[in-house]
Amino acid sequence: MIQTIYVLVHELIRAIQPFIVPICFVFAWAIVLLMIWSVVSSLWVGIANVRQMHQIPCANCQFFTQNYYLKCPVHPSKALSDAAVNCPDYEPS
Repeated sequence: MIQTIYVLVHELIRAIQPFIVPICFVFAWAIVLLMIWSVVSSLWVGIANVRQMHQIPCANCQFFTQNYYLKCPVHPSKALSDAAVNCPDYEPS
């Protein structure tokens, strides 16, 4: 019984052996390409976030206090956030 299982497993391995190298080659390159795609995707998202953050004009506004507790006396809840991009009270300093 055990010898029959051993022979079957051995024959199965011999039958699959010519296909193992190409399958591993394809999987290895698929993993490499997925990693490259992930890095490039992360870079694009990061660049988009940086561009959006650079549109916030609060640091150059005359009302900006640079105080941790009260950043802007006119719009304290919007200061240094995405809501401050088109601030109607923005005045350059």
